[in-house]
Amino acid sequence: MDTLLIDVPVPSMGATVSELNVIVIKVSPGDRVTKGQRLADLESDKSAFEFESPCDGIVREMLGQPGATMKSGDVFCRIETTDSTLRHLAEPAAPAPAAPAPKAAGPVVWTPRATKLAQEAGLDPAKITDIEATGPGHRVSGDDVQRYLAARKGQD
Repeated sequence: MDTLLIDVPVPSMGATVSELNVIVIKVSPGDRVTKGQRLADLESDKSAFEFESPCDGIVREMLGQPGATMKSGDVFCRIETTDSTLRHLAEPAAPAPAAPAPKAAGPVVWTPRATKLAQEAGLDPAKITDIEATGPGHRVSGDDVQRYLAARKGQD
């Protein structure tokens, strides 16, 4: 059975609600979850609700944090699962390198979230060559961009 690492998105609550506030998180990285288990409590300007796991699996990363405001579609957490019906949420598998490659070797691959964060900061991801890629498959993750921006801010 194949194991997938899926990106669990913040749900859409309709055409008029584009942002949700994270009230409380009920799981942590490393926790085993079951389909339908409460991951968190979220709140829009109209209602509060329980956000449930879409599958059985193990929580590998939490991107949502209590008190944060997240947009519908943002990655809330990553879950490792064997549920092949969620393959559309899986991060594309990248072949593991035989040996560590130098930073400058080959093109840098960015996750959609990382690209969005860089663009929102007024940067062109195609022109950034000095960022460390620590995401799955050696891709630049949103966390990598946040560290990069914080380091740049410290240099100003």
